[in-house]
Amino acid sequence: MVMENKNVIVISTSLRKGGNSDLLADAFVKGAMEKGNHVEKISLVSQDIHFCKGCLVCQKGTECIIKDDANEIIHKIKDADVIVFATPVYFYEMSGQMKTLLDRTNPLFIDDYHFRDVYLLATCADENEKSIDNLIHGLHGWIDCFEHSSLRGVIKGVGIDQYGDVNNHHDILEQAYEMGKNIENRGNPWRGKKIIVELNES
Repeated sequence: MVMENKNVIVISTSLRKGGNSDLLADAFVKGAMEKGNHVEKISLVSQDIHFCKGCLVCQKGTECIIKDDANEIIHKIKDADVIVFATPVYFYEMSGQMKTLLDRTNPLFIDDYHFRDVYLLATCADENEKSIDNLIHGLHGWIDCFEHSSLRGVIKGVGIDQYGDVNNHHDILEQAYEMGKNIENRGNPWRGKKIIVELNES
């Protein structure tokens, strides 16, 4: 069976270039590209993204009234088959800049979005795997607004503290790489040291 190449958008939400979640994003990108998928990595570093004003003008079929970098990212999210979010865990939640971007995707709620599969790559200092559960719950809240999409995979990179520390956890980088290679494979979860990988069936 020949797998159709997918349009994959990997959004690195950390504002620390070369940080741990950013490096996980790079590993995912490498794996997905090796399988022939069209992959674009978007870093929020230097992106000008403002808070949603809640005016709901976008729900009337017009583009967001805020003219910043979020609009182009939203268009790319709309047209993607696969969306990957990479984020550090801040106070047991997603980064603020990730939440700000998700809030700005409100125009997609009434649009003919294409994406179906969503993946999450997260790193945190806490070694308890449950420390990422609030983040997953928050992302589910966004995904639930798009009934044709679902969370397909999660990497919980726990016990990662200092800048670049993920480079000392080759198993975690390998898992991100393998997840990228297997975005069409919705089989059994991978599990490794200091990492919990979940792949969800439809």
